[in-house]
Amino acid sequence: MTTTPTGAPVFPPGRYGRRREPRRRRPWLMAALVAAALLVGAVAIMPLYRKYGDPTYDAQVITYTGITDTRIDVTFRVTVPPGGSAICLVRARSRDHAEVGHADVRADAAPGARQAVVTHRLVTTARPMIGEVVRCRAA
Repeated sequence: MTTTPTGAPVFPPGRYGRRREPRRRRPWLMAALVAAALLVGAVAIMPLYRKYGDPTYDAQVITYTGITDTRIDVTFRVTVPPGGSAICLVRARSRDHAEVGHADVRADAAPGARQAVVTHRLVTTARPMIGEVVRCRAA
């Protein structure tokens, strides 16, 4: 009786084709591929950030007053480039958080000024509870 070592299995020659030797792993290749993917992603993101992600238009609600069943007065401050303008989306929400009114409002800064303060009377379809500025973009 013949015994075989318990290491690798022994196959009959020619029956299962040629066996390949295990390949060496190349960790540097995976690192290079990941670095290339990150570089391509960064190059693709930069134009999108310049177009849509401009952080210079920052709005803060100062106050909302004049609340009735059909309107709300929203006063807000927008940071813009010196002497610039912005278009801001102002909205009103009711007590149950439903949007009851919205409008695009233009905010123009004085020449050389970096901020514009705007008060806008927003017409609503129901009694609002809060007025807010959702976002601002270049005018």
